[in-house]
Amino acid sequence: MIKKTILALSIAASGAAFAQVSVTIDAAKPGPVINKNIYGQFAEHLGTGIYEGMWVGPESKVPNTKGWRNDVVGALKDLHVPLVRWPGGCFADEYHWRDGIGPRDKRPVKVNTNWGGVEESNAVGTHEFFDLAEQLGAEVYVNGNLGTGSNQEMAEWLEYMTSDSKSTLAELRRKNGHEKPWKVDYFAVGNEAWGCGGEMSPQHYAQLYKTATVFLKTPPAVRPKFIASGGNDNDTTWSDELSKIKNKIDGISFHYYTIPTGVWEKKGAATGFAEDQWISTVKNTLKMDDHIKVNAAVMDKNDPQKKIGLFVDEWGTWYDVEPGTNTGFLFQQNSLRDAVVAALNFNIFHAHADRVRMTNIAQMVNVLQAMILT
Repeated sequence: MIKKTILALSIAASGAAFAQVSVTIDAAKPGPVINKNIYGQFAEHLGTGIYEGMWVGPESKVPNTKGWRNDVVGALKDLHVPLVRWPGGCFADEYHWRDGIGPRDKRPVKVNTNWGGVEESNAVGTHEFFDLAEQLGAEVYVNGNLGTGSNQEMAEWLEYMTSDSKSTLAELRRKNGHEKPWKVDYFAVGNEAWGCGGEMSPQHYAQLYKTATVFLKTPPAVRPKFIASGGNDNDTTWSDELSKIKNKIDGISFHYYTIPTGVWEKKGAATGFAEDQWISTVKNTLKMDDHIKVNAAVMDKNDPQKKIGLFVDEWGTWYDVEPGTNTGFLFQQNSLRDAVVAALNFNIFHAHADRVRMTNIAQMVNVLQAMILT
């Protein structure tokens, strides 16, 4: 055991004063290991988060590797991004993976009904996403389509990605340019089933999840960790219901966004905000600690061995969009306030590392609390 006495400087309104503080470090009692995927990222088909922000295509004059911008990929590599979640978000439950394979000029063009009503070219699909992950040296988290998809569609996507057999789907992957199967580290069954993923009850979703995972098969050596779509904020009903599932569940997702005003319809500005919104933003982001505590408590009751992780796969600041930009693109300027929010949240995640084994800040590029603005 190591015991040190340090001096801390506290600044009072009347001037500076010194206070003596004792800190005890017991090296014989280490805490839980912090999973590297706590620093994970999230890339959704939303605004210029992928198209233009990261993807320009192989024929672009912008320097790129296999269509991905060299400058952006280089900046992300400097961050040592450990994991990327894709393709959504709300977009995931309207995404059909077969639209994103084969020659890009023959892929169907759809409308992104969730984000801005813009055309979705499907230029970025499964092969392109794995190219990005390989360039970053990152693990992959693929979000399946439970909303408008089917168990068969998700099962066939997993087979396409992971099979080393001579099956028709594995051969189709080879025909499309990738001989060896990919490793899918995490696979989620739907997203925000309580909202844009179908407005379901926890009980209804839990049954759909159990049914789906019966059919989600891969070679045993490359079985992904399966993630159930959980709740948000201080709602524990999802964590309670889903942590009772005994088979094929490795994590329960959880979402919480920091909003300065606490009012969804008028969130507050990203810049030019008054001191009170500095304070309210910090106050509201610290609620993450209580939200994790209450969800972890119900999981401890149902899963005392802590086999199931709580994956905060969407978090960050969410402000009113920048004036003059598409409201569906969620573009916001970042500032020092966002850096403080990130630091506070990482401190909370570290403190709960026994349950929180993955988080994904929203989002990587040009969307919400983005790492990079282009």
